[in-house]
Amino acid sequence: MKAVFKTDRGRIRQHNEDSGGSFLNRDGHRLAIVADGMGGHRAGDVASEMTLQNLQKLWEKTEGIQTADEAEEWLKNNITEVNHLLFEHSKNNPECEGMGTTIVAVIITDRFSTVANIGDSRCYILNDSGFQQLTEDHSLVNELVRSGQISREDAEHHPRKNVLLRALGTEESVNMDTKTIMFEEGDILLLCSDGLSNKVSTDEMVTILNNREIVLEERATSLINLANEHGGEDNITLVVIEFDNSNGSG
Repeated sequence: MKAVFKTDRGRIRQHNEDSGGSFLNRDGHRLAIVADGMGGHRAGDVASEMTLQNLQKLWEKTEGIQTADEAEEWLKNNITEVNHLLFEHSKNNPECEGMGTTIVAVIITDRFSTVANIGDSRCYILNDSGFQQLTEDHSLVNELVRSGQISREDAEHHPRKNVLLRALGTEESVNMDTKTIMFEEGDILLLCSDGLSNKVSTDEMVTILNNREIVLEERATSLINLANEHGGEDNITLVVIEFDNSNGSG
């Protein structure tokens, strides 16, 4: 298993309010996270960084997850706990009022991967069946698409594209989606903030990720560079995980 994390401020924003990373626990299982913060002055980076740090600490001392049910339970319980921490922090610190963050998190073992998400940061898988988005955006525009009120093409340029229906830390309780998939030799997982998915098409993602002649780090850099070439109006964050046992763990 090889994993690469990269984040970039982009070409327009003065601050990077995204956070992310990839962490091993005592059993050698991996937790990958991308969080895209939002809120008042610099509060978005507080929300995403608190989310990352708390989940990292909890994960690094976790052991004994053997089944998908246990992975889903870990994600639900600990993301719910982090939601409570963020909500309390925003209540007790006026400068952080209204802060929140998206989150997409994946627990990866050598048999399965379990995904949890809140907001519009995404997880994709590239495997023998093609390239598929595993997460559903919790956004106003996606709800309009789902209900048939607008087309996917309309959604790309909708003026309220950034309006989220769910975020971590903005409400006392939060609902998240979870899903477990098989993760096998040769498969690639991509977690990213909307700074990537809004700027790089799925065809472009597939072309870059499928280029096995260059190392994973270079593929990740190419994705970031392309998002910047297409405008780079937002922070860009990604984690790419490749199931490749030929070179051991990454």
